[in-house]
Amino acid sequence: MNKKNLIQFVQSLVLLPLVTGSVPLNSLIKADTLKETSKTVFIQKENSIANGLIALNQAVDEKAKELEARLDSVRQAKADAIDAYFEARDMPLFGTGMKMAEEADKNDLDWRLLPAIAARESTGGKNDCIKVDNNPFGWGSCRIGFKTIDDAIETVAKNLGGNNPSTKRHYGDKTLKGILQAYNPPSIVANYANQVIRIMNTIGKEDLNTTAVAS
Repeated sequence: MNKKNLIQFVQSLVLLPLVTGSVPLNSLIKADTLKETSKTVFIQKENSIANGLIALNQAVDEKAKELEARLDSVRQAKADAIDAYFEARDMPLFGTGMKMAEEADKNDLDWRLLPAIAARESTGGKNDCIKVDNNPFGWGSCRIGFKTIDDAIETVAKNLGGNNPSTKRHYGDKTLKGILQAYNPPSIVANYANQVIRIMNTIGKEDLNTTAVAS
């Protein structure tokens, strides 16, 4: 091989990698750019979704707070109406309105039922069961006592709401009148249910939007 040919051969060896390598390098640059762009778009999309979820959760929380505030307001109105009824008649159960309202809500009862039964059975605690303590409802035919009035309210509400497995067959899935007739059957007191319902109507209207404080 002469000198000229040798030089050309050496030059081809030097230049060849540069030429052949230039195409993959450009492709790699473009691929990296595309990858970074896709990553940026994905992150932006994730952030947008996250921000949307945060906004949605905040809106739900606000609605929940508003609903809770309205429920608290309604429950307070129930308690005030019950206590107003007891206070106007100088009944010892004055002050138990909130507990009765809470237990009525918890057991899906008409909010006026417990105070009306107590008024009918013991004149709101004035003529409480003699042989047992803290039983203004005449529960168990006045043979069952309780540690506190709150215990009595909780027990009677739970049973009338059909939430005690032992007595559910008597009170579960019944109308208001059905509950009262099971509580004190017509064979014992013929007009008991209607008597209690009249007291309920005196305490206030079922619809809390039009509930008038009893006087």
